[in-house]
Amino acid sequence: MKLFVAAILSLFLVACGGSDKSSPIRSDNPASNATTSATASSSQAPGATTTLSNTPSASPNATSSGNASAQSGLPSLSSAVEKIRPATVQVTNEASTRIAQTGTSLDVPQGTGTGFIYDKEGHVMTNAHVVAGATTLLVTTANGDAQEAKLIGSDTRTDVAVLQISGSSMPVAAIGDPSKLKVGDWTVALGHALGLPGGPTVTAGVLSATGRHVQEPSDTNGAGPYLFNMLQTDAPINPGNSGGPLVNINGEVIGMNTLIAGEAEAGVPAQGIGFAIPMNRAKDIADQLVKNGSVAHASLGVSFAPVNPAIALQLGAKQGTKGAAIGQVAQGSAAAKAGLRSKDIITKVDNTDVKEESDLPRLIDQKKPGDKVTLTVLRSGGEQKLDATLDKAA
Repeated sequence: MKLFVAAILSLFLVACGGSDKSSPIRSDNPASNATTSATASSSQAPGATTTLSNTPSASPNATSSGNASAQSGLPSLSSAVEKIRPATVQVTNEASTRIAQTGTSLDVPQGTGTGFIYDKEGHVMTNAHVVAGATTLLVTTANGDAQEAKLIGSDTRTDVAVLQISGSSMPVAAIGDPSKLKVGDWTVALGHALGLPGGPTVTAGVLSATGRHVQEPSDTNGAGPYLFNMLQTDAPINPGNSGGPLVNINGEVIGMNTLIAGEAEAGVPAQGIGFAIPMNRAKDIADQLVKNGSVAHASLGVSFAPVNPAIALQLGAKQGTKGAAIGQVAQGSAAAKAGLRSKDIITKVDNTDVKEESDLPRLIDQKKPGDKVTLTVLRSGGEQKLDATLDKAA
C-alpha cells in the first residue's frame, strides 16, 4: 500500500515529509506489504487548480446538520467542531525565491498546512513536513488574523513541529487521551484542505484501528522514517490537512493528521485510510521541542531488510526464520562497537522478537541514547548475544 503525507506543496501532491536521512535504523528497501510506506498529502499549493470531482468527500451522514443527524440516528458533531475550530490555524510555508530580472529575493508561499494552538503561551503544533524548507512561516487564526510565527523546533523522525505566535486570550485546544478511545468511536478531522478559503474543512468518520506502524516517504522518493502506534481513521483527509487536529466527540484532540493511503496497489486507489500521530506521542515530542529545541533519539547504526525465504536461504538460516537481516553497519556506531556485522540476522531486541519489518526500528525508538540492549543474532546459522549501548541519532 502506498501512503501520502497530507501536505500540498508546489502544484502537485508531493512527498514532503522531511525525513532524517542519517537515520541508521531505516531499511534501505521499500516497505513490504506488512508495513505501509507513506506519501505526503497535507499541504495545498497556493493557486493550485483543484478538480473537486476527483476529491474524496465525506459521507453525507457524517457531516450532516444536527437535524439530519437526529433523523438518521447519528449524533451531531457540531459541538465538537465548535470547541476545536477556534484553536485550529492555517500554516503557510514561505520560501525565498530569487527574481532573475531584478536580482532580488522574495518570500513566496510554497504550500499550506494546518496546526492547532495547544497552550496559553501560543504554541502551535503541526507536522514537520509542513514547515520543512521554510524561510518564513505565517499562521492565520480562525478570526482571519495572520502573523509571522517563530519556529521553536522540528523533529523529522516523528514528523512533529512546534511554532509560537503572540496574542492575548488565544483559544486553546483541549487535549484528549487516545488510549481511552475504542475502535468504532467517532472522530472528526479539521484542516485547511486544498487551501480552500473560509476556514478549515470539517470531515468525520470513525477510529478504524490503533497501533498502526507506517513508513513516511522521503524527499528523495525513498523510504523515510517510521511512525509508530498511529491512529487510523476513515474521516476524509486531504492535501492541506497535515498537522491538523483529529478530535473525539467531545472536541478533544486525540491525534494529529499526517498521512493518507494513496494506493492499495498499482492503479488501485485506497479509500478511507488516514493516519494520525496519537496525541500522547505528539505532545511528548512537542514538550521536548519547547524545552530543548530538539529531540534525542536512540540509534543502533544499521540498515536492514526483513528476512524472507530467499534471504534466509542466502544467509544459511532455517526457512521460516523471522528477523532483520543487516545490510550495512555504520562505522563507529553502536552496532559496530557491539560487534554486529553485515549479513547478521537480529531476531530479538532484549527479550522481544523481531518479526515484522517495523519491529527493529520500533524497539530501538522506545529506548534513549545511552541505553543498553541485548541483541539476539543469527550468524552463519549459529545464535549469539551481543550487547550494544545505543548512540544519539544525528
